[in-house]
Amino acid sequence: MFVFANLVEALATITSYLLTIYMWIIIIRALISWVNPDPYNPIVRFLYQVTEPVLYPIRRRLPFIGGIDLSPIIVLLVIMFLQVFLVRTLNEVAMRLRMGGGL
Repeated sequence: MFVFANLVEALATITSYLLTIYMWIIIIRALISWVNPDPYNPIVRFLYQVTEPVLYPIRRRLPFIGGIDLSPIIVLLVIMFLQVFLVRTLNEVAMRLRMGGGL
């Protein structure tokens, strides 16, 4: 059972890292949007391609508030929630499996 516990713990760690990386990508995208970025720059294109599928549906549902895009804040809050809830839950499951208990 310890092998499955290690697998769940590794999954929690990788999930935490991926969420942190995506959080920084969202932050960088929001900062870049304050200036007039070159849309043909490969970095800017990458940031838009990676974040737009997540930001667009949220942006579409939020009311327009004086030119301020609140969708990155909403996505950051969701990422923080997932880091607290999902990653902690996976770590707790791994700990219980390691101790010999069930789910």
